[in-house]
Amino acid sequence: MAVVLLLTPSSSIAADRSSGTKGNLQHVNGVVGAIVDTSSRVGKEERVAMEIAREDLYRHSNQTLILHVNDTDQRKPIRAALAGMDLINTQVQAILGPQTWEEVSLIADICTKNKIPIFSFADTIPEWTTEKWPFLLGASHDNFAQMKAIAAIVKSWNWHRVTVIHEDVGSWTNGVIPYLHDSLGERGVEVSQFVGLSSFASSDLLSRELKNLESEQCRVFVVHLSLPLAVRLFEMAKKLKMMEKDYVWITTHHITSIVHSINASIISSMQGIVGVKSYFSETGTSFQDFSSRFRKRFRRENPEEENSEPGIYAVQAYDAIWTIARALKGSKRRNQELLEKVLQTDFHGLSGKVQFNNHKMAPTQMFQIINVVGKSYRELGFWSSGLGFSETIGKHAKYSPLMNDLEQVLWPGGPRYTPRGWTELTREKPLLVGVPAKSGYKEYVKVEYDQSRKETSFDGLAIQIFNATVRRLPFYLPYEFVAFNNISYDNLVGEIGKKFDAVVGDVAIVASRYSHVEFSHPFSETGLMLVVPARSSNKEWSFIKPFTKSMWASITVITIYNGFVVWLIERHAHPELGGSMLHQIGIMLWLSFNTLFSLQGGKLHSNLSRMSVVVWLFVALVVIQTYTANLTSMLTVQRLEPTVTSVEELLESNAAVGYCSSSYLEKYLVEVLRFPRDNVKHYASAEEYAEGFNKKEIAAAFIVTPLAKIFLAKFCKKFIAAGPTFNIGGFGFAFPRGSPLLASINEALLKVSENGTLVQLENNYIGVLKKCQDKEEENLSLSPNGFRALFIITGVTSTIALVIYIFCMASSFSGLTTIRGLMFIIIKHWYYQSKRFSRRVGNVESLGNSSPQHAPNQLSQV
Repeated sequence: MAVVLLLTPSSSIAADRSSGTKGNLQHVNGVVGAIVDTSSRVGKEERVAMEIAREDLYRHSNQTLILHVNDTDQRKPIRAALAGMDLINTQVQAILGPQTWEEVSLIADICTKNKIPIFSFADTIPEWTTEKWPFLLGASHDNFAQMKAIAAIVKSWNWHRVTVIHEDVGSWTNGVIPYLHDSLGERGVEVSQFVGLSSFASSDLLSRELKNLESEQCRVFVVHLSLPLAVRLFEMAKKLKMMEKDYVWITTHHITSIVHSINASIISSMQGIVGVKSYFSETGTSFQDFSSRFRKRFRRENPEEENSEPGIYAVQAYDAIWTIARALKGSKRRNQELLEKVLQTDFHGLSGKVQFNNHKMAPTQMFQIINVVGKSYRELGFWSSGLGFSETIGKHAKYSPLMNDLEQVLWPGGPRYTPRGWTELTREKPLLVGVPAKSGYKEYVKVEYDQSRKETSFDGLAIQIFNATVRRLPFYLPYEFVAFNNISYDNLVGEIGKKFDAVVGDVAIVASRYSHVEFSHPFSETGLMLVVPARSSNKEWSFIKPFTKSMWASITVITIYNGFVVWLIERHAHPELGGSMLHQIGIMLWLSFNTLFSLQGGKLHSNLSRMSVVVWLFVALVVIQTYTANLTSMLTVQRLEPTVTSVEELLESNAAVGYCSSSYLEKYLVEVLRFPRDNVKHYASAEEYAEGFNKKEIAAAFIVTPLAKIFLAKFCKKFIAAGPTFNIGGFGFAFPRGSPLLASINEALLKVSENGTLVQLENNYIGVLKKCQDKEEENLSLSPNGFRALFIITGVTSTIALVIYIFCMASSFSGLTTIRGLMFIIIKHWYYQSKRFSRRVGNVESLGNSSPQHAPNQLSQV
C-alpha cells in the first residue's frame, strides 16, 4: 500500500482538489520516500512523526516535501525490497527506512546503483557497508554504547555470570551480540550461554527454552529481542514462575525504549524488569510542541493504542525529515550532490545532535535506567559513557561507577533485597568435579578403581579439604567426583565449562589458566623449591667449630691472665722463671697454657697461686669436657649441605633439571629462569625424581612447595632444599570464570582453615612424613654466654690473689705505697733475676760481685 502526503498552503488546497497535484509540484522542494511497517508501534510512531516534520518544514522554512509512504512487513524482508523499487520508480530523491537490517540489505544495493541516498532506521550497520554501499546512511543513533551500560548494571550488583537471550536474526547475532559479550568481559562478567530465539518461535519452543534455563544455576538474563517476541517471552516466563524472587531480567533499549506503548495487561507480566532506554531531552519547547501535536494526531490515527506518547523512534524519524530538507534547501540537489550535503549535516534535533560520522549518526552517549513497576515504569537514573551512573544530568550531577546510589530497584517478586543472581544445584544435576587420576603424590590425590564393586574411590588431602569446604557452605551443594585420566593438568583445567563444572586436586594456581577459569584461595603453601642432592658438611677444620670465635678469644685472654698471676706469685720459688725479658715473656705464655699440667699442687709454693689455680682448674675442666662433648656430637651426627646452591650455578654448568605437575613449570623454567628447553625434564612422582637423581639424569629438581616437602620427607637423607623459594601460587580449586559458587567456596574454605580442620587434615595425610623432614641446620658452636659466670669467678679469684700478693710485697718495703713503688719492685725483680742468670752462665762479672744489699741502691741509680 502506497500513501502520498503533500502539504501546501491552505489557499492552494482547493485549487489542488480541482486540478490535482500537478500545479503544486512547481512549488515542491523535494520528493522523499519512506518504507514503514505500519502494523508495528514503531512504524506508527515514525509515520506520524514524519507528517508533523513536513508540517513544521512548511511552517518554519516555507519548504514543501512530497512524502511517499510504502507499507512493509518486518517479518517479510522481500516486501521492503519491492517497496523500495516502487519508490525508485516514483523518482524519489531519498528513501527513509526500513527498520531492520535484513530489509535494508535488500534495498541498499538497488539504491546505490540508482545513486539514491537511503536513511536506515536499523540499529546495526556493519562497517564494511561504507565501501560497498556508499549511499547507505544510518539515520538512528549508534546504540552500541548501551551494551556498556548493561555491563555496568550487572557489575553494580556483583553478578559474575549472565545468560543472553537474543533474537536469532543475522544482524543482531553478528552485529550487536559481540559488543555485549566484549562489554561484559571487560567487567569480568562471563556469558554462561547465548540462547537464540526465532522471530516466529512457538509457545512450546519458548516454554522448552525457559525450562532449560530454569534448570541452570544462572538467574541473570539479558534480553535483546524485538518487542513482540519479548512480550511473548515474558508472558511465558510468568506462567513458569520465572518472574518471581531471585530472578533478574535486564532488557536492551529495543524493548525498553517503547515500553511506554505496552498496555496494562501485558506489562503485568514484566514486573521488576530493569532496562536501558535511549535518552532524549523532553524539556525543550520544541519537543513540548512536537509532543502535544504528536499525541493528538496519534490518537486520531491509531485509536486502538492505549498510549500516545512519542518515543525515540518518533523523534529520530522527525530529525531524518529535517536532515533531508536541510540538504535540499535552496536547490534541486540529487544523487551524489545530495549525499555530500547530507554528510555535512550538523544540528541539534529532537533526538540529540544530528551529525554523520563514517555514514552513521553520532553514537548515543547517555541512557536512562528504568524499572518496570505497576502499570508503567520508574526512572531510576542515568548512565553516561565514560562517567557512570547519576540520578540527574547536567553540571551538578554526581557520577558513580555503580548504580547502587540510584533509586531503590524493585526486582521481580517484589522484594527490595538484591537477588544473588544464581541458585543451588539439585540432585538431578550435581556439580561435576574433575579429579586428576594420575597424580604422582597420593598424599594429595588418590584415585582407585574397585574392580569388584565397579566404582571409583577418591581420597587424599585435596579431596578431603574440598569435602570439608562444601560441608561449610550455607546451602546444599550436590557434587560428584569424576576421574580425569589425561596426565596434562592444563587439559584438565581446559575441560572446565565443558566436561566439568570444577576441578579439585593438586592443581597449581597459575596466571595463564585465568583466561578461562578462576581459582579459590590456596589451601596449601605457595612457592617453588629447588631440590638437589645433599653431601656431608664435615671438613678438616671441624675441630674449631665447637666454640665460636668469641669463645676462643675469651679462653685465651683468661688463660693468659691466670698464667701471669701464677708466674708473678711463683717467680721467687722457681729460678727457671727468670732470664732475659724475652725469655720471661715466653716462660709466662708457656706457663699460662701449661699451668694445669706442669705445676701440680705440690710444686706451687704460694697459697695465693694455689687458690687461683684450683678455681681455674675447675673452670678448665668444665670447658674441656664441654668442648669434647660438642665436638663428638658434631663429628658423629652427619650434617648435610647442598651440592648446588643456586640457579646461576646450574645455568653455568649447563645442568639438566626436572619439574613436575604441569607444563606451566616447563614454561616458567625456560622463559623466566632461562634454562635451555632440552635441559628440562618431566617427572611425575617422588620415586621418579629419586631415580632420575640416581641415574645422574638431572642435577636438580624444581618442585612446588607442598610436594617438595613430601619428597624431602621420603628421602630426607639424600636430598636437601637449596636457594630461595620462588613465588608461585599454591594449590586451589578451579571453577569457570564468573562462577557464582566461588565467593561462597572461598568463605567456606576460610572457615575450614580458621576452625582447625585444615591443620587436622594436613596432620592426618602428610603430618607423619614431617618427622623425617630435614630441619634447617642450626649453629651448634658454643659462645661465651654460657660460661660467663665461670670466667668471672676464675678472673675475680686470680685478681684477688694478685692484689693480696702485691699488698704483701708492698708492705715489706717502707715508703713503697705508690704505683712507683710497685713498678720498682717488678723492675728490681727482673733486674735481680737477670743478674742471677748472667752469673750462672758467666757472661757478666761486675754486677755479680755486688752484694745483694747494694743491689737496691744500684738499681735506684739506674
